[in-house]
Amino acid sequence: MKQKNGGIKRLLEFTGEKRSLLNISRILSGVSAIFILGPFLCVYFAARELVNVFTGSALDTQSLVRWGMIALVLELIGLALYFCALLCSHVTAFHTEKNLKMAALKHLAKMPMGYFDTNPSGKLRKIIDENSFQTETFIAHQLPDLVGAQVTMVVSLILMLLFDWRIGVPLLLLFGIGFFLQKSLMGKEGMKLMQTYQDSLETMNHEAVEYIRGISVLKVFGQTVQSITKFNEAIKSYRKFALAYTMSCKKGMVAFNSVINSSFLVLVPTALIIGLVSSDLVGFTQSFLFYVIFSPACAVMLNKILYMTSYKMQAEESMRRIDMILNAEPQEETAQPKRPASYDISFEGVTFTYEGAEQPAVSHLSFCAKAGTTTALVGHSGSGKSTTASLIPRFYDAQAGSIKIGGVDIRSIAHPDLMKMVAFVFQDPKLFKDSLFENIRAGRPSATREEVMRAAHLAQCDDILAKFPKGIDTVVGSKGVYLSGGETQRIAIARAILKDAPIIVLDEATAYADPENEQQIQQAFEGLTKGKTVIMIAHRLSTVQDADQILVMRQGELVESGRHNELVKKNGEYARMWENYTKTTQWHIGNEVKVC
Repeated sequence: MKQKNGGIKRLLEFTGEKRSLLNISRILSGVSAIFILGPFLCVYFAARELVNVFTGSALDTQSLVRWGMIALVLELIGLALYFCALLCSHVTAFHTEKNLKMAALKHLAKMPMGYFDTNPSGKLRKIIDENSFQTETFIAHQLPDLVGAQVTMVVSLILMLLFDWRIGVPLLLLFGIGFFLQKSLMGKEGMKLMQTYQDSLETMNHEAVEYIRGISVLKVFGQTVQSITKFNEAIKSYRKFALAYTMSCKKGMVAFNSVINSSFLVLVPTALIIGLVSSDLVGFTQSFLFYVIFSPACAVMLNKILYMTSYKMQAEESMRRIDMILNAEPQEETAQPKRPASYDISFEGVTFTYEGAEQPAVSHLSFCAKAGTTTALVGHSGSGKSTTASLIPRFYDAQAGSIKIGGVDIRSIAHPDLMKMVAFVFQDPKLFKDSLFENIRAGRPSATREEVMRAAHLAQCDDILAKFPKGIDTVVGSKGVYLSGGETQRIAIARAILKDAPIIVLDEATAYADPENEQQIQQAFEGLTKGKTVIMIAHRLSTVQDADQILVMRQGELVESGRHNELVKKNGEYARMWENYTKTTQWHIGNEVKVC
């Protein structure tokens, strides 16, 4: 559900129970700003004593010491209050950062798997980690400082008009010009450039993650970072927009700093003009000293507000990006969930098109996979096999048609129930950096050790456990613990066996296995698929010969269906695929070797 509030108001919604601490922090910061201005007044009064010396009065050293002590006390009180303000703001900031991350992660857990194809891990990591950190920095430091700077500005306006308005007004006009230049730097154009800059930064983060993941392949083929076109372009794009954002501020920053640091260009002429017509030259000189002492502090204050405003823009943009995650619509859940009585799967006129694609990945697809049978999906790459399989557990929702399990539309099945019904074995399974026991038990966290061991045995993992001293308690990824692709696949199969779901989806599960591992994986499949409804995707046609039905797909459409022998006799698409496959299996390296 989209939120009405935006920017800082939206950010403050995540302060939760610590909101009162933030208010205390802002109050303490404002009060501390008043105390920290006190020493400037003390310096002014001490300077007055020195001016009196030139009029013939004796130097009152005790008065100088008194003003110095008062300045020290005021400064210490101001710093103590500021310390307490930062203490409160930091507690609030860390609490807010935790709330933001938890809210984003909980929302991501509700999103379908397809969401993560268009929003890859590098991009999401940048949005959650870096943007939440920027909001934490803003709340912890910049928000209290902004309040302090605003209080300083108000007090400064009063003091400038209080001592001698004739000098104060020209200075206020000068600082007003500086404030106007500051506002122009933070306009809509700057915000657009900030958004573009953040977009390019997210893209570069994502491409960097993908580059690191594929670095082993790059090294094997002797490639460099320049050969990765997308990563290289992302870096150049980031450089381009970072420079564009910086250069857009160039003229405004030069003008702003020139104006706020030119107070003496106003003070000196004003002093000369007013001093010539003043009847009380001593009094005027004393007032003039105040402006000489205080105007640099005003310049620092305006500079501080500029940077605080810049940080505020970053925090607002960070919150907007986190809201992109929080406002992403999860899949609709039915109000009246149903449970299927059987586990046959039927596709009825299903059409699905990926976001941004021109052609549908699956078009008007209809078939039925009976409960307890094996259905194989075959076809060339890009024919829609994996897309078809991913629609069953609602990784995506079809735009047309319906998918039913046991006669019940999957959109009418509660999502947790649907997830329990389907077990996936991908071609490139992922293992956690945890023990083999915990990796297998992820399929059913409530399983006992005996049940985990039995699943490992059925998945032909006995030889894997035997080669490590700690057996099933061996931690994956620890020193000296490496699993081949086929061994990782068998651990993933053990996980699926333990889950004991009535529907099994095998997506190229033997794609990266060597002949020895493939035989063990095929044996593991017997323990996994017995009595289950199986959807199998395969390029190696030898693995689907015994399937109860084979669906041949081409460009997202079903072109043939039947058993292996029936399809071969039809002399159609499958027969040509089978002929090509059998020819490749007969290839061999000749015995004749020529020595050069």
